[in-house]
Amino acid sequence: MQIDLPEVVAEVRKAFDEYEDALVNNKVDKLDELFRDDPRTIRYGGGENLYGYAAIKAFRGARSPVGLGRTLSQTVITTYGTDFATASTLYDRPSAAGKIGRQMQTWVKFPEGWRVVAAHVSMIDPPKA
Repeated sequence: MQIDLPEVVAEVRKAFDEYEDALVNNKVDKLDELFRDDPRTIRYGGGENLYGYAAIKAFRGARSPVGLGRTLSQTVITTYGTDFATASTLYDRPSAAGKIGRQMQTWVKFPEGWRVVAAHVSMIDPPKA
């Protein structure tokens, strides 16, 4: 298996960047598009455990559009072959007062394009020095 083929990393990076833009600008239709429409798709959030695309879509539709801005750091995209990838990033959100945000996504390439099939979002206190 080939890991991190440059053209595949670029494809996933493009999808990841589209997701980030949709997230911070509350483009709910784009967020819905980028998650796999499947009852096996999972998203663990800061205060919710969402099982299935329908639950994720309902959450997105009801979420407040206030305070979504954030700054990413230490983003790592790793691809395995041509159809599977992970994306991990840290983020700082001004509305989250001193917490460090963490996000991990599992991406799979389907005929319709790259889609998130599993995601985890959480926040922690900064590690002690």
